[in-house]
Amino acid sequence: MPSEYAIETSDLAKVYRSRWKRREVRAVDGISLNVQRGTIFGLLGPNGAGKTTFVKMLLSAVHPTRGSALIFGRNAREPEARRPIGYLPENHRFPTYFTGAGMLDFYAALSGMESAERRKRIPEMLEVVGLEQWGSMRIGKYSKGMLQRLGLAQALIHSPSMLILDEPTDGVDPVGRMQIREVLTRFEQQGVTIFINSHLLVEVELFCREVAILDKGKVALSGKMQDLTAGKGYRLTLAEAPEALVEELRTKATSMASRNGFVDFQFATRQLANEAVDLLRAQRCEIESLAPTTSTLEEVFVRTVAK
Repeated sequence: MPSEYAIETSDLAKVYRSRWKRREVRAVDGISLNVQRGTIFGLLGPNGAGKTTFVKMLLSAVHPTRGSALIFGRNAREPEARRPIGYLPENHRFPTYFTGAGMLDFYAALSGMESAERRKRIPEMLEVVGLEQWGSMRIGKYSKGMLQRLGLAQALIHSPSMLILDEPTDGVDPVGRMQIREVLTRFEQQGVTIFINSHLLVEVELFCREVAILDKGKVALSGKMQDLTAGKGYRLTLAEAPEALVEELRTKATSMASRNGFVDFQFATRQLANEAVDLLRAQRCEIESLAPTTSTLEEVFVRTVAK
């Protein structure tokens, strides 16, 4: 029976030992992590947290000291387990004498695609990443954003079931980032699992469904994005209200603040927020806004790694 997970790791660890200095460096220290098929998953962490080593073990570029890693239910060290993966490393380098189309043809041939299939697939992928007009241009003339999009086309050329991307939007302008997000979302809708290793938290928050935060080689926090950033409470904003009513609302709120002619009240529960709304409506006071408070992914990240 096929596994429901694209990635399964159990107690995965990598320890580097130095005989000369007689010490150990635990780059990855017992990570157990499951990634559902067909989702966009973000792997986060400060520098040195073990993200790159973890990815290298998934790709069998680094052998684990202990533990196991499965790709679609197969041992990650088996060559066939890696065949359905498309990979885009950070700071990738392509031979500058290739044209964009020529480079895609080279990598597609390496993946085992027949020439007829390559001739059909290459124009399709250049169009998907917005490079259809530059396929005949030598790569040495490409901008950083064009190189990133070409790298994404290279990772997708053989129709993989999973993409592993290391900083896919790094160095790309805002329009290019939006285009890359649209491409990735389109392939997610087609059932492709997308695993992103990134430090661009705003980008990850925009389109990842689940995330894991690594710290010191361990999983410090993981879960669905909407759950991790969900707020605790509600913020109610007023333009004006009778002083006595403001004081009454203050007794129900956990905090109150004035800014630019508006008053913000923070309520701990939905019930307290509804009671405040009832009081305001009873006195015909206008409510500027009422919304649940949420945390940004950056705030969640800082709280997690600062512990």
